[in-house]
Amino acid sequence: MTASGTIATPKVDAVTISVIANGLVAIAEEMGTALRNSAYSSAVREGDDFSTGLFDARGRLIAQGNFTPGHLGAMPYVLQHVLAYYPPEKLRKDDAIFLNDAGLGSGHFPDCYLVSPVHEGEVLIGFVASIAHHVDVGGAAPGSQLVQGVTEAFQEGIRVLPVRAVRDDAFDEEFLRLFLGNVRLPEIVRGDLHAQKSANHIGKVQLRQMYRHVGAATLAAAIEELLERSERFARDELRKLPAGCYRFTDHFDDAGPGTEPIRVSVAVTVGDGDIEFDFSDSSDQVGAAINAYLNYTRAYSFFAVKVFTNPNLPQNDGAIRAVKVTSRPGSFFNATFPAPSGGRATIQVRIFEAINGALAQAVPERAIAAFSHWSNPNIGGIDDRTGKPFIYYDLIMGGYGGTHHGDGAEAVAAVMNCANIPVEMHEITTPVRVHRLELIADSGGPGEFRGGCGLRKDVELLASAARVSLLSDRHKFQPYGLEGGGSGRLGETVLIRDGQEIALGSKEVHALKRGDIMSFRLSGAGGFGDPQKRSLDAIRRDVAEGYVTVEAVRHHYPQAARSARPDRS
Repeated sequence: MTASGTIATPKVDAVTISVIANGLVAIAEEMGTALRNSAYSSAVREGDDFSTGLFDARGRLIAQGNFTPGHLGAMPYVLQHVLAYYPPEKLRKDDAIFLNDAGLGSGHFPDCYLVSPVHEGEVLIGFVASIAHHVDVGGAAPGSQLVQGVTEAFQEGIRVLPVRAVRDDAFDEEFLRLFLGNVRLPEIVRGDLHAQKSANHIGKVQLRQMYRHVGAATLAAAIEELLERSERFARDELRKLPAGCYRFTDHFDDAGPGTEPIRVSVAVTVGDGDIEFDFSDSSDQVGAAINAYLNYTRAYSFFAVKVFTNPNLPQNDGAIRAVKVTSRPGSFFNATFPAPSGGRATIQVRIFEAINGALAQAVPERAIAAFSHWSNPNIGGIDDRTGKPFIYYDLIMGGYGGTHHGDGAEAVAAVMNCANIPVEMHEITTPVRVHRLELIADSGGPGEFRGGCGLRKDVELLASAARVSLLSDRHKFQPYGLEGGGSGRLGETVLIRDGQEIALGSKEVHALKRGDIMSFRLSGAGGFGDPQKRSLDAIRRDVAEGYVTVEAVRHHYPQAARSARPDRS
């Protein structure tokens, strides 16, 4: 105690700081484990479409679980919005605040946050937060991610600004009645809400235990030092990038059938220990549900910083101080309400790829050629077996682009930590049959290091009728290659009906009937480096493993054809 009566700030050694920092991350990870293990939906339980985080008593982000970047990067700003509605003095022990507003959250209504204050006695010591993608929050189509035909956010489902949803450690029944009365799968959504509450409970218990173990003063001093060190670390890493302004432009196919391509343009300015991403030169926001609110743009911009500096860069309030993300209001990457955004998940890859294309000009050895674009279809209707609504929600992942040191990986989630939902789970829980799940030969871009192959998945509807909401891209603009590498093959979405193939757009809605097969065929990823420098051993391995056909080798890799000719000397 000092002479003035305040608690003296202790000097915390590096070992203690490290133990506390890793302990905080471990708490966030255990929250995620609890959320996954108690969730009802395949999206959360198998797909890992969730995230968790911890904040100090001042509302600063101090740790996050290693989950989805789109959620994690938005989380610091979410808590600021919560505290604007509920200042700390208005929060009671065992409260929790719920919100899913696109502009205040992570960009679309299905992503629902639950924020809980953590008290030790009467002292507020911090906050814990969980977010889960809920399989339905109402709106114009099952899954609440319809792009085509939605012109304003009010059509996308129930929108909740910050509200006290948990009182005395129990969900408010009036809140549940209001919220669940607006969704198609209320029992599944209820289950996932309780899973979030359970995750927050785990976080609260463990944060209190740490507080008691190390003491208030030591914990506060360690957090302060952790944030300051994280800021210094981030700035030091950014100084390793060549200073300058780098620009890149790409395009989305469209905002639905009959619409124009959407310009994706970024200016990346690397300064002395800081970096700015300006998306202002991109298209205006569009009258379809695919716009990005600024929180979402920030999220994947910070993810790109980690990729191009150091993957061990802490994701906390200190590190993000070195990063600025801007875009003019009303632009595609800084949409203003009531711009619709339900399908904004499909743009996350392109946010990173635009930044990647810009920074490839400065540090090509750290860059990656463009990914396959993933597909996130929702098929909804009535299950004839039960008479109840169903939603088939899927995450279909393609290949990584080539890099300066290796080929792109196959069938891996790009720029997010979501996972494949097993075929067996889809077939058990929804009226579908999966006929095919395979890599597409020759789809990856050629290069010294080739791009990963696209993925094909064929899904048959076994119900009488349903609607599919498509959410993909790269049907018109190929995934780019780098340093002389070739582009990946374009993707396709095909409806197979009565043996006939019908080409569909990447973002349309279509009525289905029993026996229809939706064939999702993802684009291939871009290649890296001159294809003529690819080794013969790698080419032979590609052919043997089915990634590349002999015909494609003859076209893209003439060195292999030359080596096969007899010596005429």
